[in-house]
Amino acid sequence: MIRPTSRTVGAEATTLPGWLELQTSRQGFGVALRHKRLGVWQPRTWRDVQAEVSGLASGLSAAGFRAGAVLVVLSHPRPEALLLALAAQWLGGSAALLDPNDDAAIQARLLAELKPGFLYAEGLEQVERALAAGVAPALLIYADARGLRAHPHAALRSYADLIATSDPRVPARLARAHEPAFVIHRVNGGGGSEVQRLTHAELLRQGALLVQAERLGADEEAFAARAFAAAGQARYLIAPWLIAGFRLNFPENLATRDNDRRELGPTLVAGTRETYQRLENLVRERLPAPGSWQRRLVDWALAPGACGVQRLLGYWWVRRPLRDVIGFTRTRAPLLVGAPLPESSSRFFAALGIEVRTWPDPAAWQAHDPAARLAGGGWTDFQARQRPIGPDWAREPV
Repeated sequence: MIRPTSRTVGAEATTLPGWLELQTSRQGFGVALRHKRLGVWQPRTWRDVQAEVSGLASGLSAAGFRAGAVLVVLSHPRPEALLLALAAQWLGGSAALLDPNDDAAIQARLLAELKPGFLYAEGLEQVERALAAGVAPALLIYADARGLRAHPHAALRSYADLIATSDPRVPARLARAHEPAFVIHRVNGGGGSEVQRLTHAELLRQGALLVQAERLGADEEAFAARAFAAAGQARYLIAPWLIAGFRLNFPENLATRDNDRRELGPTLVAGTRETYQRLENLVRERLPAPGSWQRRLVDWALAPGACGVQRLLGYWWVRRPLRDVIGFTRTRAPLLVGAPLPESSSRFFAALGIEVRTWPDPAAWQAHDPAARLAGGGWTDFQARQRPIGPDWAREPV
């Protein structure tokens, strides 16, 4: 059992792993995250999470991972990707995030440039993509064992095995506030490689601003259905999770994410413009045909300025059922990270009683220099939030 000391939970909580220790000391038996597997939500407490991160850090250390090293992460949203990233940060390293949905050629190019010594690839598809890029990591970790148990590559090691064979002694926490926690890589429109480095201090500063502005607390249910290969997810989901201590929920997979969200009913959703536009399409598919009497009833029930019976019927007959379609029945903090929604989409969600709040995702991209050491940098001035204000529903009925 891990017993945090005053050395680890006081003023030194200036890094993401430091905040993990702090939450463990505050609410060790509270649920920190859940992952749906085979239709059942599997919970992990804060003590479970810290013990798992410590075990992973021990396994990485035994494999040669040292302060300043980089763990490349190629995965869809799942707890293993997050906890491995925290383990790398615990040891004073960083996690370089790649989007598994990127074009294979772009992904191969980035992997070839990064030449990762330590790589987490979610499953068979991601492992084969990495190996096809010609990388030769000292350690290649995977979580989904399907098709990989008999794989001949010598560096392959399962996530479960990394924990099971780790040294029970907790390695020293070497994370520093000014060092990078996450590193994002991309190929820009001109064909050049760019990198964005996010320090612990930057992430915690921006996460704390969101926690304060949105009044987030430990009773929130957040939903993680976007790839972690985005700076906004680190700023406005991972950092706030550690600061506020709420529950972070992962869908079974991308194909089930909408059903899982409806079942969960999260209070906090942090998505991109593409996320909200996809959800908008899901709602629009449920609407009656334009011009029909049913559609006229929907438009009447959701007309702006409605009061009394019209407002009550609009909520129970239309708003609540349509919000349930996308799992927003209980959502009180619908956050949009990055580019704002088109005006028509803002009006659409406002008519459903969903005030989508836009938070900036500043792109401090720099030309990627493979020889450069990953140092601090990134965004320094927080920009004011943009709160889209939708015009009257009647101007553009759904």
